[in-house]
Formats: sequence, C-alpha cells, structure tokens
Amino acid sequence: MSVGAFLLALIATFVAAKLFGELAERIGQPAVLGELLGGVLVGVSGLRLVDPSANVIHLLAQLGIVLLLFLIGLEIELDKLLICGPSAVVVAVAGVALTFAGGYAVGVVMHFPPLVAVFLGGALSATSVGISARVLSDLGRLRDPEARVILGAAVVDDIIGVILLTCIGSVAAGNDVGPLAVGRVAAIAFGFVAAALVIGSYLAPLLVRAIDRIGVARGIFFASIVFALTLAWIADLAGTAIIIGSFAAGLVLARTEKGDEIKSQVRDVAHFFVPIFFVAVGAAIDVRAMNFKVGVMLAVVAIAGKIVAGLLTPVRGLRRTVIGVGMIPRGEVSLIFAQIGLASRLLSAELYSAIAVMVVITAFITPLLLRMMLRPTGVAEEYENRELVTEGPMDDERRRKPRAGGHGPQRELPEAASRSSREAAPDV
Repeated sequence: MSVGAFLLALIATFVAAKLFGELAERIGQPAVLGELLGGVLVGVSGLRLVDPSANVIHLLAQLGIVLLLFLIGLEIELDKLLICGPSAVVVAVAGVALTFAGGYAVGVVMHFPPLVAVFLGGALSATSVGISARVLSDLGRLRDPEARVILGAAVVDDIIGVILLTCIGSVAAGNDVGPLAVGRVAAIAFGFVAAALVIGSYLAPLLVRAIDRIGVARGIFFASIVFALTLAWIADLAGTAIIIGSFAAGLVLARTEKGDEIKSQVRDVAHFFVPIFFVAVGAAIDVRAMNFKVGVMLAVVAIAGKIVAGLLTPVRGLRRTVIGVGMIPRGEVSLIFAQIGLASRLLSAELYSAIAVMVVITAFITPLLLRMMLRPTGVAEEYENRELVTEGPMDDERRRKPRAGGHGPQRELPEAASRSSREAAPDV
C-alpha cells in the first residue's frame, strides 16, 4: 500500500466512523453500530477505499482493540471482577460447549465432512469482547455486575478459543493433537493470566511511583501505554490472545494511585484508534459473496448458545439475559478459524462467507439488543449496590436479615426511577 492509498484509507475510516457513529447516536443507537455500517460503505462491498486485508490497516485495527481492552481494564475493579469469577467460568465454558456442539451439528445436518463441521463449531465458540465492551462503556454500564460477568467470561472464553484454535489449526496442518498437547496450551494460557495479574500487581505500583518521581512530561501516560503493549506482546509470545495481555494491564494499573489519571489520558488516544477496528470489521464484509442460508443457521446457533449460557449464571439477582446477549458477538477469532480453514482448503469460499455472515449478524444484533435492554447511566446505581449471592437454600433467609456493619441506611431511589429500572431490566 502506497502512502497516498494509506492516507486515503485513514481519511475514509475516520470520516465513516465519525459520521455514521454520530448518526447512530442521533437515532438512539450505539456508535459502534454506525461504525460497522460505515465500514461496509467504505470497504469491499462499497467504495473500496479501505482494504481490510492490507497489513497496515490490520495492524492499526489490532492496536485499536488492544487499546480498547486496556481502557476497559482500567474501568474495571479487579476485586469485583474476581468475585464474579465462578459465574464467568460457568458462562464461558457453557457458551463454548453449546455453540461448538451447535456448529458441529449444523455441519452434520448439511452433510459436511467431520473436520469441516469441527471448524464450524470452533468458529462459533469464541466471543468478541470488543463490541459488547464498547456498547457497555457507551451506556455507562461497565460497573454493573452483569458487565463484570460478561467481561470475565469473555476473557475465559478467549483463552478457550485460543486453545481450540491452536488444536484445530494443528489438525488442519496434518498433525496429531493429544491430551498432553491440549493440556500444555491450556496451562500456558491460564498461567499467563494468573502471572500477569500477580506480578503486574506488584510491579505496576513501583513503575508508577518511579515515573512520578522522575517528573517526565506525560511520563505516566507513556509508561502505562508501554506497560499495556508489553503485556500484550508477552501474551502473544506465550501463545495466547494479545487482548488478554492489555486487559490484564488495565486491571493492575487501575489499582495504582494514578489509576484515574491514567484512565483519563488513555481514553483520548483510545478514541482515536478504536474506531479503526470496527470500521475494518465492517470493511471486510463482502455482501456479494455471502452464503446467507448457512450463515443465518450458524448465527441462530451462535446467538441461542450464548443466551442459554447466560441463563445458566449461578447467581441470583442478575439479569441473565443481559449476560447472554453480551456474549453473543463473534469477531476476529471466528474469522481466524475461517481463514485457517480456507488456507488449508478444508473450507470453500462459500463456507468462509457463511462464517462472515454469522460474524456480521452477531456483531450487528448485539448493540441493538443491549441498547433495548439497558438504559444509559442514570439508574445504574441500583445495580452497582446489588449484592451478588450464589443461589442456595438459605438465600431467602439471608435476604430478610438486615446487612450488618453497613455505612448507614441504604438511600432509596425515587419510586419512578426504581419502577423504570425494573421494567427496563427484568430478572430472568
């Protein structure tokens, strides 16, 4: 790509992102939906100003998603995320199992070879957290308990997706994959997350204090970006997803004394790069080559599997359908599965386009559903103060007892706001 073509692609990307994002917000929809539509217009299905297969566009898009997950990590309180750990694991494992089985079943019904059916199942398994996280952030809902479960489950989901991708890719290359190989990949992926949180929580405060003492202009900002990129790079070296590294960096830096300052400074640069990712996703959609029949079948399985997984959340008081909907979108991992299958000649161009249809449908439907189910910040405090209680036989008795050791009486929301909240977000 020449310098001129690159500059034109950037111009088209930013104009499409801003114009369509603003239009989407004017009609009450999240900006990310407009950015995806803008990508379709300037990409391979429209004006062809943005080539998503160009290496430089791909790299900028990956930088955008790395910064988005870094910013999301800065917005999340690690202690509260860990509280949601068991629920997140249940949702992630159930979602992967159900969608993988559903994708495989679609392959069997359509009389595809077993290995092709395995590829279809793998392509449905991993959630693309970027879309849900962006919508939750736009709505001011990242601190909701449901959002913490979604983000925690998406991290586990991505790790499982990387394990599946490694194993199925090895099979496609003609190699045998035994239990030891699968165990090694899983240990590396989960071990990286644990090590990043433990070691990062120790090193990050030391780094922040050292930079602060030196007094370099915007030193905290540059050091935090370098820290996030370094963890993303190490994650890539370890064979896991780069976004897991940047998300972990955000989690540990948020706990430092400069957490709020880092968040406000990172937000500006993230808002510059993040739209590139969503426009690139839209730009990759080739409407003319789509196999809509199989694509819609895959999308139905993908949506149903994640919603059912959300309903299995073992916590009382949460809106389980919100969690399920938040796990719906598919993205880069699904497309990587499709690309490996296409390169190994296991998937035809038609099946590749069918997976693309599934990605498009799930990417477009998630913002719409979340927007309908969640109000923008205003009544979020009610959910912020809810106690997460794992279901058990003593739940009703525990609910009737007053909370001991509190900080005074609970402030009651106005009746209208409370009623509005209950109507907008029914418990499932």
